[in-house]
Amino acid sequence: MLANIMGTDGIIVIIAVVLVLLFGGSKLPKLARGLGSASHEFKKGLEEGSPDSAPTSTTSEAPKSEAIPKDSGPPSS
Repeated sequence: MLANIMGTDGIIVIIAVVLVLLFGGSKLPKLARGLGSASHEFKKGLEEGSPDSAPTSTTSEAPKSEAIPKDSGPPSS
């Protein structure tokens, strides 16, 4: 309803003014930088977790023979 009265440009201006009043001019760049880095990390995580992409990390898990020692059994009392 408010978008019909003022249009989307008016809504964006109102949101910008409210953000400046709430956070102050000096904190907005830090907030935007934090949101940008969070978005970048999220997209990076999606790319790494997708089943279609090949693993790109150079640190792979240890082979099964090294991960579990052969002589490990239940501890003796």
